[in-house]
Amino acid sequence: MVTQVIVLNGGSSSGKSGIARCLQAVLPEPWLAFGVDTLIEAMPSSMRTSDAGIVFAADGEVIVGPEFRTLDTAWIEGVAAMARAGARIIVDEVFLGGAASQQRWQKALGGLQVLWVGVRCESAIATGREVARGDRVTGMAVSQADVVHQGVFYDLEVDTTHRESMECARTIADHVT
Repeated sequence: MVTQVIVLNGGSSSGKSGIARCLQAVLPEPWLAFGVDTLIEAMPSSMRTSDAGIVFAADGEVIVGPEFRTLDTAWIEGVAAMARAGARIIVDEVFLGGAASQQRWQKALGGLQVLWVGVRCESAIATGREVARGDRVTGMAVSQADVVHQGVFYDLEVDTTHRESMECARTIADHVT
């Protein structure tokens, strides 16, 4: 069966977005890439400061409320609908709820051929990237590095600690059918 969706899960600044861009360059067919950042940027700014939306605490903790969860569910269903309509999709995601987050995606992507990829990176390296980016709350990389992988099943894992995004993308592309 042909891979229809690639889900990249990892903590903040682990290298998921870079891998997604490299996958788009190395895979022979066109793939659309969507990340949780896409969803957050699409929300009104009031959702990024409301307890009902999404809050980025000073220590890097991410707290999601019921309005965010409603929009997140709709977004997941929308991504699944695009895949069912024939688009090949790369999802750049942060499973803050570990296995429960993956289960939400599994339910939505039921019947589709999905390649589940864990993207790991040592906390110190991810923290350095986080600081260099300048668009993240310091502490997100450390707080998410392990929790996003708890109880999550993967077909493949890559580690960007000492490997470039392109090398990781080529490894993933070798597993795309």
